[in-house]
Amino acid sequence: MTTAKPKRSRKVKAKEVKEPQLGLGKELLLVAKTVSNEKGVDIKVVFEAINAALEAATRKKAGLTGGIRVELDQKTGDYKTFRYWEVIAGDEAEEPDYQLTLVQAHERDPKLKVGSIIEEPMDSVEFGRISARTAMHAIIDRVRQAERQLIIEEYQKRVGTLITGQVKKSTRDCLYLDLGSNAEAVLLRSDMLPQEVFRPGDRVRALLYKVTPQVRGPQIYVSRTRPEMLIELFRIEVPEVGEEVIEIKGAARDPGVRAKIAVKTNDGRIDPIGACVGMRGSRVQAVSGELGGERIDIILWDANPAQLVINALSPAQVASIVVDEDKHSMDIAVSESQLSQAIGRNGQNVRLASELTSWELNVMSEAEFATKTQEESGKVVQVFVDQLGVDEEVAALLVEQGFTNIEEIAFVPEEELQAIEGFEPEVIQELRNRANDILLTKALISEEQLSDAEPAEDLLGMEGMERHLAYRLASHGIVTMEDLAEQSVDDLLAIATDMDQATAGRLIMKAREPWFNT
Repeated sequence: MTTAKPKRSRKVKAKEVKEPQLGLGKELLLVAKTVSNEKGVDIKVVFEAINAALEAATRKKAGLTGGIRVELDQKTGDYKTFRYWEVIAGDEAEEPDYQLTLVQAHERDPKLKVGSIIEEPMDSVEFGRISARTAMHAIIDRVRQAERQLIIEEYQKRVGTLITGQVKKSTRDCLYLDLGSNAEAVLLRSDMLPQEVFRPGDRVRALLYKVTPQVRGPQIYVSRTRPEMLIELFRIEVPEVGEEVIEIKGAARDPGVRAKIAVKTNDGRIDPIGACVGMRGSRVQAVSGELGGERIDIILWDANPAQLVINALSPAQVASIVVDEDKHSMDIAVSESQLSQAIGRNGQNVRLASELTSWELNVMSEAEFATKTQEESGKVVQVFVDQLGVDEEVAALLVEQGFTNIEEIAFVPEEELQAIEGFEPEVIQELRNRANDILLTKALISEEQLSDAEPAEDLLGMEGMERHLAYRLASHGIVTMEDLAEQSVDDLLAIATDMDQATAGRLIMKAREPWFNT
């Protein structure tokens, strides 16, 4: 009986064990997933980059400048390569690598036309481990472009809001803030509060106001001096503002020193000023603390511009106010004791009030106001005496009732003149006739001065067209209704500077009526 010899076990050396090789498709998928995970970019973008890298490698190997298409299966990672040509008109192809003339194309297929694409398969380049690493540079470049685009899209949506970043680097001109996720913001020195100092590692809150695409990545600009930052801080600190129960209608700032905001409530039960101030001033103090102790005046918004200006100049008390809508300005009288307070240090109070209300404000003492008013009234009285042929008493009465020029007497509703005590209907009619005669004479004189151009009959007779305006338009080459119909509102306002936008639009649409009736 024989016994079987036990088999000897042989120690296998590590170098004899071969690592399993990944297939071509799996290699591509591995590259795509790795880059997508590391960079946080959509895998479709990575596949587009791989596709472009394969096409570039194929063109280089074949010595071509174009005409290569790679068809990549995103599920398996396998791909096919094709050579293509576009059929063009003409006798000679400028790019023979990927263009064929119609004659050359007909040699292959007589049915081909200009614009047709001829395609045929070709050998694909190998994409092994070494070539994968080589292609990674091209892929990563494309992925970086995608990353930059993602950052631009993300922060474009946040323009006008507050963002927080950590000081990464400080230079003479600006700070660089790390926002995370490879995003970096720039805070210029001009966008910082006076005497404000930040060190690397400090956290800074600022208003995002601009995102600019650049070659090295998007440039994100933030500011701590803009009025919008003040509004956004109140939106955070005052829940009623965030819920739109209270509206902030405007803000003006002297950064780091003083600011004004105008607030309005949409709920009559809520005091907008008290809500923004908070219990014992807690809310406004929190905002002020973020802005380096900036003093903030909270005023009540009013739809009446004069009342809004009065509120904006507080705590100074306004004695009198005259509104000039043509010049978009207001003359404001205050008592001598209130004058310095109304103007503020270096004109700060009146400047902020003007910025907040968008009106030009002229603050003066009551004595100066009375002198200026008397001088202006005297000039208007003299105009009425000279042009209307009335005595000073009647002219002064017209001025007292608020009439400041001949046009108002000619065109205001007759009821306003009838409301003046002592003016009989015959007197009113005579005043209006004289005013209209004066305006007509001015128009005729102006017509002669404009030019020798004559407006066409259809323009003169158009509904809503004044004779003087027709001659003015003709002097600028707008002679017929058809000429007027081709103008824009801005074009018309540039010629007739005393015309409002609504009137200009109405005249242009009237001139265009024949277009729609044909």
